[in-house]
Amino acid sequence: MKFAKVTERLDGLGSEKWAVHIEGKRRASLGEAMIFLSIGEPDAPPPVAILDEANRQMRAGRLRYAEGRGEANTRRALSRLYTRQTGRSISEDQFIFLPGTQTALYAAMMSVVEVGDEVLMADPYYATYEGVIAAAGGIPVPIKVDPDHGFHLKAADLEKHITPRTRALLMNTPSNPTGAVFTRSEIEKIGKVCEKHNLWIISDEVYATMTYGNTVFSSPFDVPELEKRTIVVSSISKSHALPGFRCGWIAASKEFCDRCAPVTETMLFGSQQFLEDAMAFALDNHFPEVDAMKKNYEARARALVKALEHSKKVSARMPEGGMFVMVDVRKTGLSGEDFARRLLAEENVVTMPGESFGAGGAGHLRVALTVSVEDITEACKRIVRLAERI
Repeated sequence: MKFAKVTERLDGLGSEKWAVHIEGKRRASLGEAMIFLSIGEPDAPPPVAILDEANRQMRAGRLRYAEGRGEANTRRALSRLYTRQTGRSISEDQFIFLPGTQTALYAAMMSVVEVGDEVLMADPYYATYEGVIAAAGGIPVPIKVDPDHGFHLKAADLEKHITPRTRALLMNTPSNPTGAVFTRSEIEKIGKVCEKHNLWIISDEVYATMTYGNTVFSSPFDVPELEKRTIVVSSISKSHALPGFRCGWIAASKEFCDRCAPVTETMLFGSQQFLEDAMAFALDNHFPEVDAMKKNYEARARALVKALEHSKKVSARMPEGGMFVMVDVRKTGLSGEDFARRLLAEENVVTMPGESFGAGGAGHLRVALTVSVEDITEACKRIVRLAERI
């Protein structure tokens, strides 16, 4: 039987990247005690009020097909959110509701990328980016960023990689896996390059609410001149600890949403009304549980950095945002892949190899801040112990 070319383009871009995590789960299922620092799923419970709202709306009969672009109340809540964020009037026609950031990203790619188009992205990058670009027929073009300078993409490096086939820049701020957060100045410089070469900017902002210290979140969508070429994808999966709700969206120009809507309707025609109602409620209100979750992530990141600060073999830089830390194991002489596999085999700690996120992640581990400070501290002791044995 014949298969579509997309299956060939995606070969090797799926679960192989999570091999260490999958092996850790297998061992845990056999009763072995493991510390999991691999998957970015919030460990905090979501705000109870949001669950109550979903339940109330479900029992009130909000169980019919939702509107194709999203319920009106959901898009109005998004309009209010982005109007506050940008300081401009953002219409409810500038949004499409989709089940999670990944689906929104897929729809965005399918709407702007043709077969053979190049899509630029900072390297390291989130593990699914290669696949979602390739699914649309695009060619991922990684731009290696310097770990010793906080993994920040420079506008000059971006421009060096642009060719006549370049169609878009895929950016992620705060970044998974690196924790880098683009400044407003960096975004404006990058934006000028994208304007000069007429590129789309697809901006994954799922961690937008999670910045630490004095770091301030900025989006290319905030810059008036960049609005027409920016496609934001996001969700409440991380911001409100609700990954299972699958509530995400696209924010873009009205023109883009009008062109993208038929694409999304071939994938999903109407979601769950009661979940959209709960998302609208989440976006319109403030919750102490969300504040506590963010403080916990920051405290865990600081504990991790402190636990490694006296090691001569491994180190970590405090992330500017997100829920991950990149641990540098280059001085051990091992790749991130080899170190992660030995850490699993010898110390029962499950991490993600940096190489799962591109060549730019080589010699690193990605650690998720989804366990307690005590578990993170214990995991760091084991990381240092292994590094000293090598």
